[in-house]
Amino acid sequence: MSSFLKSFLDPKKNRLAAMHMNSVSKRLRRYGLRYDDLYDPLYDLDVKEALNRLPREIVDARNQRLKRALDLSLKHEYLPEDLQVNTKLVRFRVKSISDRLIFDLDQTLDQKMQTPFRSYLQDMLALVKERAEREALGALPLV
Repeated sequence: MSSFLKSFLDPKKNRLAAMHMNSVSKRLRRYGLRYDDLYDPLYDLDVKEALNRLPREIVDARNQRLKRALDLSLKHEYLPEDLQVNTKLVRFRVKSISDRLIFDLDQTLDQKMQTPFRSYLQDMLALVKERAEREALGALPLV
């Protein structure tokens, strides 16, 4: 990808990209989803293979998030506000405390916070695609 396109899509450099990312994050947080939950294993076989290679706990958590989101959508409801913690507000409150408390408090808040852009699938998906490319080129498979 060209450097112009990378800078155009980077939310840190482009205000429109940041606004779009905030909008997507808000919508995902309303239902308790992560961005990687939106990948469909029936549509892309690489996603299906990547999900098969992930640990069972991660796949179970993904399925639980999808079931909860479907249930909330059918009921025309959102997650309760206490579960939709805004990451920026939490970080702002935490910064005024000493460094040791920041570390301890971050660990407890990460369990309650919705983290829509924390990826769990991208690394495995890249590995699956790389393996498929190597096999297509006739290279030796990775161990």
